[in-house]
Amino acid sequence: MSKVEQKTVTEKQKKTPTTLDKKKLKISLLEEQIKELEGKLLRNQAELINYKRRKDTEVERLLKYANSELIKEILLVIDDFERAIGMDDDNPDDEVSRFLEGFIMINDKLKKILFASGVEEIDALGKPFDPNLHEAVLMAEDDSQDGGIVLEVLQKGYLLEDRIIRPAMVKVNKEKEKERYNE
Repeated sequence: MSKVEQKTVTEKQKKTPTTLDKKKLKISLLEEQIKELEGKLLRNQAELINYKRRKDTEVERLLKYANSELIKEILLVIDDFERAIGMDDDNPDDEVSRFLEGFIMINDKLKKILFASGVEEIDALGKPFDPNLHEAVLMAEDDSQDGGIVLEVLQKGYLLEDRIIRPAMVKVNKEKEKERYNE
């Protein structure tokens, strides 16, 4: 071969990729593909972890409040017991008082069970009216109290953990005219 032909062959070899160049190119493409797949895997793992966390939180919330409807029904029974207990004429020797002693014991046991389950009574008497916890059903005027104060609890309210099961039905003191103008 002449020098010119050798030069042309060498130039062609330089222009056409060699087997080694092809393999290097393929390796770099595969490395990029591996990095892309690793990124997808990490994102999928993070999504799975987040899904499990959301699912666990939702299940925990459902279990926490699962008994709320049953508790509402039991609260109605407690209300009836408290009304019956309130009928006592303070004569400890009569037959009604003996029955009421049994009612008091049953009522106390029911309350202990509910309180052990996370139920709390809403403390309303003498507190400022809070529409999140109280339901105002009556208004009254009492000059000895500030306006907006709960004067009487007509039906007790209850919380289950941090959620209201039943708001307290209350009688609220009206705001005095001078209090309204001072604000």
